[in-house]
Amino acid sequence: MRDKAVSLLQELTEAHSVPGHEDEVRAIFVDELAECGELSTDRNGSVFCESGDDGPRVMLAGHMDEVGFLVQNITPEGFVQFVAVGGWWEHNLLAQRVEILTRGGAKIPGVIASRPPHFLAENQRRQVMHIDQMFIDVGAENSKQAREEFGISLGDPIAPCSAFTPMAREDYFMAKAFDNRVGMAGVIQAGQILSQSMHPNRLILCGTVQEEVGLRGAKTAANFAKPDIAIVLEGPPADDAPGFSRAESQGRLGGGVQIRMFDPSAIAHPRLAKLAIDTARDAGIPHQVTVRRSGGTDAGSFHLANHGIPSLVLGVPARYIHSHNAIIDINDHLHMLALVAALVRRLDQETVDGLVAYL
Repeated sequence: MRDKAVSLLQELTEAHSVPGHEDEVRAIFVDELAECGELSTDRNGSVFCESGDDGPRVMLAGHMDEVGFLVQNITPEGFVQFVAVGGWWEHNLLAQRVEILTRGGAKIPGVIASRPPHFLAENQRRQVMHIDQMFIDVGAENSKQAREEFGISLGDPIAPCSAFTPMAREDYFMAKAFDNRVGMAGVIQAGQILSQSMHPNRLILCGTVQEEVGLRGAKTAANFAKPDIAIVLEGPPADDAPGFSRAESQGRLGGGVQIRMFDPSAIAHPRLAKLAIDTARDAGIPHQVTVRRSGGTDAGSFHLANHGIPSLVLGVPARYIHSHNAIIDINDHLHMLALVAALVRRLDQETVDGLVAYL
């Protein structure tokens, strides 16, 4: 299971899939789950794999997109100006490599740059450079070469360029897009595991689009799939680096799967959250309970959809998300898989009915 997880995470993190352009991750989902159930998509591009005969409709969902950029303009000199799609902190951008995916399917390498500090006044050097002051150098001689020879067009998607890298510490890995390729890997692997045994429900595996720009794909995915329960798998930010209190950490690498009780987008369904915590304790699965003051996930859309969908977020903590180089402990991912599989096996009709019995 570990080797499969590492291999799948490498394939997923190195895929180019920014909001609205999730084709590469969708293709991996389809390839991995083709034998596990019935495949379908909604009209926005979220993808589904359903299996099981009857019982409640239980959805495992991860978002396929990563934070990235779009080509906004090409200057007469051939430099690419860009806009962000998703949340970026400008500190993380300068001197980083990116790839522009053209409509012809080519990936054009470039580097994010700005006016060099050697030519800035002292006070300007101390200021954060904003995205609209940056550009991408693709090595073009002029606009014509960038457009006609390289094939770059306005609106082309741009993704960070960063290789999946094992670190010196065993079980630690560094890559871009762990938010949310750990979630997508979790959905895929959990589906493969559960397809080998009986489960008392209709299992819906889902990869949503456009989470990073406002939880958009989850809205249509919920209407399309009509789940009774939604379990969202995520790659949330870790809080165990310098600047945090170790004693107060709720997202420590190696601390186990996160069970999120609250963030500003959604309150975890209390009974479903309790069931997850009890399941983790009963099975001896390392876990950490989390209450967040900021952030949001697809649960923010799922729990409000249709007549209301009891929702819960499980996560693999990742340091430095929304950058070119995030870090995870693979054991947290394996613990998430173990909890998801155990939890799904407990969600029979009686249990799900009990979660929403208020009278």
